[in-house]
Amino acid sequence: MLLTRKTSVLLMAALALIFVSPISSLATNAAGTAQTAEPGGYRLPPPELQAIVDAPRGPQFKLGPQKKNALLISLPGLPGIAEVAQPELKLAGLRINPRTRAASQFDFGTGLSLLDIQNGQIREVSGLPARARIAETLWSPDERWVAFSRWADDGVELWLLDVRKAVAHRLIAERLNAITSAGFSWSNGSEQLFVRLLPQHQKPLPLAPSIPSGPNALESKGGKLTQNRTYPDMLKTPADADLLDWQLQTQLAFVNLQGQIRRTGPVMTLSKALVSPDGRLILTTQLRRPYSTTLPIDRFGQLIEVWSDTGKKVRTVAERPMRERLPAGNDAVQAGPRDVGWRHDKPATLYWLEAQAGGDPEAHVKVHDVIWQQAAPFDSPPQKIMELGWRFGSIQWGSDQLALVTENWWKSRDTRTWRIRPGVPDAKPELLFSRKSEDQYAHPGTPVMVLNPAGRQVLRTSADGKAIFLTGTGASPEGDRPFLDRYDLVNRQAVRLFRSQAPYYEEVIAVLNDKGSCVITSRESNEERPNFYVRDLAGGEAPRALTQFAHPLPQLRGVKKQQIRYEREDGVDLSATLYLPPGYDPKRDGPRPVLMWAYPREFKTAEAAGQVAGSPYKFNRISYNGPQVMLARGYVVLDGPTMPIIGEGKKEPNDTYLEQLKMSAEAAIEEVVRLGVADRNRIAIGGHSYGAFMTVNLLTHTRLFRAGIARSGAYNRTLTPFGFQSEDRNFWQARKTYQDMSPFNFANQIKDPILLIHGEQDNNSGTFPIQSERMYQALQGLGAVTRLVMLPNESHSYRARESILHMLWEQDRWLDLYVKNAKGEAGN
Repeated sequence: MLLTRKTSVLLMAALALIFVSPISSLATNAAGTAQTAEPGGYRLPPPELQAIVDAPRGPQFKLGPQKKNALLISLPGLPGIAEVAQPELKLAGLRINPRTRAASQFDFGTGLSLLDIQNGQIREVSGLPARARIAETLWSPDERWVAFSRWADDGVELWLLDVRKAVAHRLIAERLNAITSAGFSWSNGSEQLFVRLLPQHQKPLPLAPSIPSGPNALESKGGKLTQNRTYPDMLKTPADADLLDWQLQTQLAFVNLQGQIRRTGPVMTLSKALVSPDGRLILTTQLRRPYSTTLPIDRFGQLIEVWSDTGKKVRTVAERPMRERLPAGNDAVQAGPRDVGWRHDKPATLYWLEAQAGGDPEAHVKVHDVIWQQAAPFDSPPQKIMELGWRFGSIQWGSDQLALVTENWWKSRDTRTWRIRPGVPDAKPELLFSRKSEDQYAHPGTPVMVLNPAGRQVLRTSADGKAIFLTGTGASPEGDRPFLDRYDLVNRQAVRLFRSQAPYYEEVIAVLNDKGSCVITSRESNEERPNFYVRDLAGGEAPRALTQFAHPLPQLRGVKKQQIRYEREDGVDLSATLYLPPGYDPKRDGPRPVLMWAYPREFKTAEAAGQVAGSPYKFNRISYNGPQVMLARGYVVLDGPTMPIIGEGKKEPNDTYLEQLKMSAEAAIEEVVRLGVADRNRIAIGGHSYGAFMTVNLLTHTRLFRAGIARSGAYNRTLTPFGFQSEDRNFWQARKTYQDMSPFNFANQIKDPILLIHGEQDNNSGTFPIQSERMYQALQGLGAVTRLVMLPNESHSYRARESILHMLWEQDRWLDLYVKNAKGEAGN
């Protein structure tokens, strides 16, 4: 067969797109000539980077509800590509391991031990199998047991740990369905577990026909404007819908501590099942056809019912149609009942929300949401708990006299918290806190919760019930300083009980008594990884250490970290965290090459945008996912330089995205150059996801950087036409903004080398792999210096050890070639 010159060129271009991966990547030289890169296979970065990937992890610390013991979960190294590459189903936004009937997971515990809070002794747990892949763990309310799931080769097993004996055993032989939940929970205290089992006599798995029965068609019959973002992993065929049903088929049951199973109710196609606090009723959410091929499972039609623990249907709560058309805007919700759940502080009382004005945030009404409740046996009419002027955010239950409700309004960034009395008819809500959600300096803190005897989280109060406790990060101009407050509900005043002090970053993770005078904290410093301490705040004694976890990377002791503050051209205050590699002295050694890593955020006020985030006293976490890993190669790292995109009043932030982005980048560069740590001509920019989008835009519209690294990003906003990130206008409402923000439209302006990395199985909304593939195709065709690396079997975040090592090899090689050893001045 003879090929014309034009046909040959097209064929070569097609092959180039097919064979771009770690096994066979492509690069382009400065002249724009496509050339085959190095031979295939996963590559290993230098030993100092390998050591960071393989550094010891964990253990994970999980405090018991009675605060007498803590569970320590041993964590192994990263999973290999052989495990990550196992078969995976992608159905309606879910990713399912078909062998185990569970949500895909690759990070497991391999061992358990128990830490005595009183004496600090650690007991190893016996009875575990050799390959103990522990997925979920759950303390019993009385702290006598820990239930946990273990992944076996043929399914998910339910295990039980006897805390007194420190012995674990498999509780039942039957397997759990753990696709949309852990598959188990404690019921009515600590005497039994509520579980989702695989059906006993389920029909064989439906096989997709090898010959299609016809085309797969979509049709819209018109209607109001709807705002559906672009989702991955959607159903494609009727066979996919049948397969989803089969996977979700579940038999509900109760299991006692002796392993006796009591099944209840029919087999259901379940997305959710919640047992009431008293263990007598079950709230179920079943899927209802037809299913959508453009929406995820949580937008499907639902049948919400209450069943008794003996398998009798008690009440139909709601029949929700498919949420195919929602009003526009981030504050939009569907009309009708939603977010149905059990009150945590009552034996069996349902609560739910109902949107007003059709859930449309543009409707000019005083009430946008209503909270309702109804107690079993549901023979009395529902009671209205509260009317909300904004959109419901959260609720923390305490008693009939106390619950906290938070409402938000995204458009204005407003948030406020109310104290309500859900058991007192017609009681007026009391406003406790009101602020802008982006104003972290004014954040009052998060209520401290405690597990009640039924095993539900409720508000922790003082002995007299007149005060609650609040913990928070304590954002301030000098950085985050975590705190514990006692908040008086009568006079609405807070008394500070604890605040983190330099040179440590210390946060309260548990309050041990009703006075708030005894707490457990997590404390860290630049050179000390987080460890746990018991503190007596009243006695003034030195904190007592519970753990002594060692530094995972002693070779990187000596990393210097500081928070820097500077100002951009329009007067907005900015901040960043500056890291200097061990042994580096700017005065002695001079400026170094710099890797800057950032992620833009939208704000409504310059004051909020200028607030300092982070702490100079946190442990120097050198993660393989972040930029700090390059400290091991001698680079200076500027992490998290704030890139605020501000739209005050009625202005939309993204309408001036590019102008503000450039000003922020210029200000950051000027500051590190002024400090004498950066060589202006050897600075790289990088980011992941929205940070990758930022990276390509900066290389498109400036010559500030020598090179860029963009991981798992989106570069053409016409492929996300119904909103992205915090942008809630659609493409047709803000056409110019979408086009101006899309670096793909200006790919011909990129003059500096750019490395694109993407997971082939990206599961994040909007960042489809085609975004990087088409960006590379444009750059390659335009003669830019670029490289595309597609990581097989990887999602939005990369998981396999081989993938992460190869990613670091790519980044190190790119920076070494185009930044560290760059010649001449940046922009030339």
